[in-house]
Amino acid sequence: MEELVDSILDYVRADYTDYAIMINGEWGSGKTYFWNHKIKNKIESLQLNGRKYTTIYMSLYGISNLEEISKKIFIETTQLMDKNLRKYMETNKQTTIPEYAKTGLDMANFFGVSKNGEKVDYESFFATNDKVLCFDDLERANVDVVDILGYINNFVEHDHIKTIIICNEKELATKFKSSNIEMKTFIATYLLDKQGDLKTETDRPMVEKIRDKIEYVFDKANDYERIKEKLIGETFEYAPKFNYIINGLLMRYENNPDLIRFLRENTNLIISTFNKSGTRNLRILKHALNDFRKIYEIINKSYPNTNLRVLQTMLIFTIAVSFEIKAGKITKDKFINIESNEEYKSILVSSRVLMDNRQFYIREFDSNYYFNFKAEYRFFKFIEVYVRTRIFDMKILKKDMDAIINTIDTEKLPGYKRLLTEEYWKISDEQFPDIIKEVMGEVENGNLQLIDIVKLFSYFSYFIKRGLINYDLKETKQKFIEGMNKSLKISKYCDNMEEELSKIGINETGQEIEEILKHFENLNNQLEEAMYKEKADEIFKCIPIKMETFYDRFDKECMEFPIFKYYDAYRMFQRITCASNEDIVIIKELLIERAKKYTKELEPEYKFIKQLKQVLEDYCKGKETTIKIVMLKEFSKDLGIVLDLYKPSFFNNNTNKEITE
Repeated sequence: MEELVDSILDYVRADYTDYAIMINGEWGSGKTYFWNHKIKNKIESLQLNGRKYTTIYMSLYGISNLEEISKKIFIETTQLMDKNLRKYMETNKQTTIPEYAKTGLDMANFFGVSKNGEKVDYESFFATNDKVLCFDDLERANVDVVDILGYINNFVEHDHIKTIIICNEKELATKFKSSNIEMKTFIATYLLDKQGDLKTETDRPMVEKIRDKIEYVFDKANDYERIKEKLIGETFEYAPKFNYIINGLLMRYENNPDLIRFLRENTNLIISTFNKSGTRNLRILKHALNDFRKIYEIINKSYPNTNLRVLQTMLIFTIAVSFEIKAGKITKDKFINIESNEEYKSILVSSRVLMDNRQFYIREFDSNYYFNFKAEYRFFKFIEVYVRTRIFDMKILKKDMDAIINTIDTEKLPGYKRLLTEEYWKISDEQFPDIIKEVMGEVENGNLQLIDIVKLFSYFSYFIKRGLINYDLKETKQKFIEGMNKSLKISKYCDNMEEELSKIGINETGQEIEEILKHFENLNNQLEEAMYKEKADEIFKCIPIKMETFYDRFDKECMEFPIFKYYDAYRMFQRITCASNEDIVIIKELLIERAKKYTKELEPEYKFIKQLKQVLEDYCKGKETTIKIVMLKEFSKDLGIVLDLYKPSFFNNNTNKEITE
């Protein structure tokens, strides 16, 4: 964004310009916010020969004639009052009135300003080299865009006023094509009929003929391109990084310390949900966060001990439903018949088990917005009703919250879950020591999942540094490491570590944290290895008895994944030699097919394939020729094709390792 700001300021600072610049971007992407908070103030802080620049901003949204633009300029220009115009022009040897000044004077007469005895500072009024015009929402005007640009061209070409136009060119193109479409279609059909083209036998569909005739006769897009080429010197694409915008959106909640803290701690959830919406519409996100402000304040007031995980899910759901409804992705009635979280979950189950296409949307919604986010409660009727109807129904809120309280009783939760799912300051001072003691015991005995132990250490580090618990940080770290080692027996591989760590309600850093994370990565890699070895055993044990099951699982789970890396070559040899000749051929063809399609992904299998080839060759040496032996020899030979595919990638990735052929 800074590069874009600098480019715009370079244009403003230029001594002489006879062109305008354009900022192009999608609706709701924050272009107007960018002007107000990044550009406007910087322009007005510039000076030219000791004079400060003045910015005049006009939204063209909804204007129906060019005179309204003149009125807007007049209203924005408040220096219009005084002295005799002729005297000013004679004194300053001014022979012509700038186009910009004409507009203001016409409006001054219209509003009767010249008769009221007030003073007009003509010197300031006639100056054009210290003003910057900004026209926003070009595509939303109800006037022909070409006419508007011609009007703006007066200021740019004749008066050389710095001018910035903000618009969405994608919508302009749509507007050109869709305006008066019925009338255009009628005229195009009439012309085609007169020219005899309606009855002409060709391969071209009639729709294409009418469309081409419309474009030929009513080609406003070309008019736009011609005047744009004359008027616009540079077009800048505005596609901001979301992190740049999010702080500005959250600033509006600074007067609510609890809310702003919650939103900042869950920025990753906001960004993730925004990205999953598939739009770049920041305006909808702004409205969604404003809706969540009311939700958060009411929940905090009426249900102050609400589980943190529930609040996080409410945040996701509010943003998700807002985008689904307000971005026009669905009709409003998609959720209208779902009355509760239980009903929502039952629809998910039925749509997966019964493949009910009527509920396909709900399944897609859930898998998109809640991907890698586990929560017992994922549907809130009171939020859906609020977003859809703008009515905050307190009866529905109570019904939802009663169900949540009955499902998620924080008092009955294990201590470690309370730390991980609640805001810790909601735990009473009386309960806190017992919870810490309970959690420490679970960690030391290795009773928790590895990822949970990592999260808990962040809290313990935080508590120690703030004097909430009287523990030594280094000793505590060592106890956590020993507990992690013990928990290896019961833990599962974590494939979304960053996502899980982003759920921690505090932001804690330090050397001890880094050491815990490094140890976790080592142990997690061991779990990954064990998990895939177990998976390989499950799949390959189907050879040779359950070949249909093997083919099905291999096709679904292993075509792009290097499963052989986690299996022993000699065991595979034993299974292959027990398979039928037909299956030996099919397996060989499968290996070659996937190696050609997914060479880079499967390169880690290189050593396994090499060992398997060698074992097969050794086995076949000196054996009496049979069909089975011929099939195995062909299998071994064709494994060379797979090795040749893997070899370049394998050796490039292992240049620092000692590899023997």
